[in-house]
Amino acid sequence: MEDSKVQLSRYQNRLASHDPPNNSPKYRATANRHPKQPLVVIPQTLSEVTGPVYDYGQIEPTDSDLTCQHQAEPIGERIIVSGRLLDTEDRPIPNSLVEIWQANAAGRYAHRRDTHSAPLDRNFSGAGRMLTDKNGYFRFITIKPGAYPWDNHVNAWRPAHIHFSVFGQSFLTRLVTQMYFPNDPLLEFDPIFNAIEDNQSRQSLIAAFDLELTEPGWALGYRFDIVLRGRHATATGL
Repeated sequence: MEDSKVQLSRYQNRLASHDPPNNSPKYRATANRHPKQPLVVIPQTLSEVTGPVYDYGQIEPTDSDLTCQHQAEPIGERIIVSGRLLDTEDRPIPNSLVEIWQANAAGRYAHRRDTHSAPLDRNFSGAGRMLTDKNGYFRFITIKPGAYPWDNHVNAWRPAHIHFSVFGQSFLTRLVTQMYFPNDPLLEFDPIFNAIEDNQSRQSLIAAFDLELTEPGWALGYRFDIVLRGRHATATGL
């Protein structure tokens, strides 16, 4: 029983200011999909913090390198995105599935519902996945995504971003968020990024340029650590 209490304590509740509100008027789509009734808080039990144990199947080396999944390299600026998956006490979380998806260098997703007039790249599907290593590290090789227009408001453009999905090791450590790039002028105008009230939480979604991670003559490196749960948790993305 004592071990159970210790295990439960690892999953501290997130601060409300870490995450965007369910209804964010400046992000128009939330008006049709946010809950209309108050949320019901369900107390945590041991079953939520210890499972499920996922079977991720076979993960290939090319799953984490989005530049070598097709016959030729995709068009665009090659980048390396790496970081650590951590719990609320800064301990590494190993063997956890991290997935990414993104637009191509021209700002278009390889999806039939994306009608942006930018060109598709037949050598870029825009999706990758991998398991964190024993020290909680993940590393993706990809192409820097382009900005793209959307119909949220007049002259609306999404900043360059990469979507992240992290399963962690239980239901309570599931996280879906977005990683942005430093010094992007579109961040100031983006209602999704700015829906997060707390500035420190917003900044947690901006990757840091990392010269040590950069490979000379080949790819720039960006560091993006992810913290699951607790007061220093990485913010969610709408």
